[in-house]
Amino acid sequence: MAGGLPPFHDSNIEVKIDCLELNNVIDRGEDTSNQFKANFHSVDKLAVEICAFANSDGGSLYIGISDSEDIEGLSKEDVNRLNQWISSTCSSKIAPPLFVKTEILICDGKRILVVYVPKGSDKPYAVNTTEFWVKSGADKRRATREELLRLMQSSGFLFADEIETGAGVTDFDADYFKRFYEQYYTEKVEDIDIPLEKLLENLKLVKNGQLTLAGLLLFGRSPERVKPQFVIKATYYKGNDIHSDEYNDSETIEGRLIEQFEYGVSFIQRNIKGLQKSRNINAPPILEIPKEAFMEAVANAIVHRDYFINAPIFINVFKNRLEIISPGILPNTITEDNIRYGVHIERNPAILSFLERDKKFRYSGRGSGVPRMIWLCRESDVKLDMVNDRNKQIFKVVFHRIPDED
Repeated sequence: MAGGLPPFHDSNIEVKIDCLELNNVIDRGEDTSNQFKANFHSVDKLAVEICAFANSDGGSLYIGISDSEDIEGLSKEDVNRLNQWISSTCSSKIAPPLFVKTEILICDGKRILVVYVPKGSDKPYAVNTTEFWVKSGADKRRATREELLRLMQSSGFLFADEIETGAGVTDFDADYFKRFYEQYYTEKVEDIDIPLEKLLENLKLVKNGQLTLAGLLLFGRSPERVKPQFVIKATYYKGNDIHSDEYNDSETIEGRLIEQFEYGVSFIQRNIKGLQKSRNINAPPILEIPKEAFMEAVANAIVHRDYFINAPIFINVFKNRLEIISPGILPNTITEDNIRYGVHIERNPAILSFLERDKKFRYSGRGSGVPRMIWLCRESDVKLDMVNDRNKQIFKVVFHRIPDED
């Protein structure tokens, strides 16, 4: 089982380990998913370890193994005490309460207590109400403010697109909003028996007299003046290396999200090849990557990116591939596997509620886009990769291009 025991997404999963697998885990050493402790003599320290796992991706805590990775074992009294501590920790010391599983393993005549901690579904978890811990490699540390916000987002307690931006009414394009509203709600704002600001509050576009992130990015006059980080950086490199300072085309795409989408798609379209394949020479060329496929990837990057991460979306065109990089990994239990079957979670519901109405954006929000993107690439013999990079905190869609003929 390479890389240790799998992360826990379901607390009902039965996980067992034998002495052979334990020795394999010890040989590999501690990592994000596996932690060794000789013993615990403080219930608070035990709580911190469990909390850090729950706020991250879950993992296994092996008690009875020293820092030098020797199996020291536990006495029966130790096991009884630790089981009581674990029970009280998960029911009262950690909030909200957390369900874990334990197992006693006897190897070389020595007792090892294994604590299986699931990936928490009600993040963030706190020790003694105020201490929030996360895993950092094989170690742990207190969560930063940004990480706390993202943990709350992952559990649906907080949405980045509903947070105030500091932008006021002078940054809001009321005429643009009214045209949009009339077109997609089939009624005029003036005909509604409600003040404009109240309407904007109800639509999650204004909060406490300020534009929310959704209000700014969807209907702001120049969103980049307030939030310059939420743009698209598009580059067509001459080779296959992102570190090269030579490029054929480069653009910082600003404006409202619908404008970023249109210009992002246009940038890709003008920088990839048109192919005749076996078609008549007079027939218009077909793009080497299906347009609907990379449109879906750009739309997903805009709608599902993590707006708690202050970074742009990247469109990188190389000689051998097209990359669309979105800040933030897949949320909650979404994986590279189940996203292929249309499983999705709405990370930015206010933004999505408007963009899915815009015919130019062509996004339904029903989870059918990724399966269709995969099908289009398969039909066109385009290799497609989707990479959920936890280390870099990005999600990357990669379309492999047909190499130039020599």
